[in-house]
Amino acid sequence: MRYAHDIEELRSMIGGGSMQGQSELAGRDPGWDARNFNAFAAVRPDSPDAVAKLLRWCCPREIPVVPHGGRTGLVGGAVTTPETLICDLGALDRIEEIDPVSGIALVQAGVTLGALQEAARAFGLDPAIDLAARGSATVGGLISSNAGGIMAFRSGVMRHRVLGLEAVLPDGSIFSDLTRVMKTSAGYDLKHLFIGAEGTLGIVTRAVVKLEPLVRARATALVGVDNAAAAQGVVTHFLSRGGTNLRAAEIMWRKYAQTTGAALGFEQGQLPLDADCLLALELGGDSFEAASAALEDGLTAIYEDAGIIKDGVVASSVQQADRIWRVREDTEILYRLHPQAPSFDVSVPGRAIDSYVDRLGPALRSIDPQLDPYIFGHLADGNLHIVLNIEGPLPTPIQQRIEDLLYAPLDAIGGCFSAEHGIGLKKRAAFERYADPVKQKLSRAIKGLLDPKGLLNPGKVVDPL
Repeated sequence: MRYAHDIEELRSMIGGGSMQGQSELAGRDPGWDARNFNAFAAVRPDSPDAVAKLLRWCCPREIPVVPHGGRTGLVGGAVTTPETLICDLGALDRIEEIDPVSGIALVQAGVTLGALQEAARAFGLDPAIDLAARGSATVGGLISSNAGGIMAFRSGVMRHRVLGLEAVLPDGSIFSDLTRVMKTSAGYDLKHLFIGAEGTLGIVTRAVVKLEPLVRARATALVGVDNAAAAQGVVTHFLSRGGTNLRAAEIMWRKYAQTTGAALGFEQGQLPLDADCLLALELGGDSFEAASAALEDGLTAIYEDAGIIKDGVVASSVQQADRIWRVREDTEILYRLHPQAPSFDVSVPGRAIDSYVDRLGPALRSIDPQLDPYIFGHLADGNLHIVLNIEGPLPTPIQQRIEDLLYAPLDAIGGCFSAEHGIGLKKRAAFERYADPVKQKLSRAIKGLLDPKGLLNPGKVVDPL
């Protein structure tokens, strides 16, 4: 075995308790992609300095390293091969500081989003980013994929939440810019090279995350509308109305909502599942009662004045709200019905959503008559998720034909072929076909400057120039 000597040397350097070989990895859950644990070994450093020590050891030996967070990514960003070593950041799980005066948290990369939310809550604060994988997705992974989630239209994506960060470069040197303030105009803001880079330029080890005041209570409604334009009318009403705090606006087309609703046990008539589109809304307030009243008043006004709401239900309790949100968040239902179902993550400007969606069905059926996609997403920022109703993976020619019809129109209308999931391995071919050629050239040049040997997360996003 090529790495037999390296494994023994690694064990002696870091201690056996922080390392697992292939046989040990085989007994662990690899996460979203079964290929995540194909590596010859995994090392679990317990500090940023230990990460740096590991990369200083790997670099001269030209051992490729794949950083791992919660392994919830959907584009193969954590996929490994037998030639690669995993740097598992799960032991970097310390919340080092929460400063309620400055409204920041200094955290290590292995802290989960859920743990940060809970710790910030004790200070009346919140990281202002949320997504369904909050219990396993880590801060380092969120930064590396520039994650968005359901609150991006209000609070931005991770690029807007990170004030400073620390990252270990491929040669083991440490880039440290743990700025705790918003205003910095001191030359190039290099931290942005690592945000959204998917661990290809450096391994994020610590970050300063901006926090926002915690919303004390939330109210939820699910309303039926005819299309995205009508749903946007509802959203615009709440965004422009004083005294309301819209926290989420998630859209689901009928096939998706009916499928997840049925799997969750909702009976006919309990939810407006017959509408062409459903809009899940969440309003914040000082109390559940106040938030619910504001939500009901707003929906009543929209119904009476605009007539764009066909049906709806306002959750009468936190428990009912949680159950309604499962209709939107329990996407696992689709993948149980269609194992490895091909999925796509695009951004579409709001004005173009209906025309974009309307052409999808006929265009997909021209490729395969059985295709009838599930469509849902984050309405207020135009992020649509499209899951096909077939088992994957698809043959490459079919995959490319589908990508062409989904991605080709986006550049002209100001959209993007990858909204919040990243490029990873899965979208690399699409990046080469659809990203601006100059952007591609610059990306390869930056990769070549920071990682000339291509040792960090090889094969993902771009290769060195």
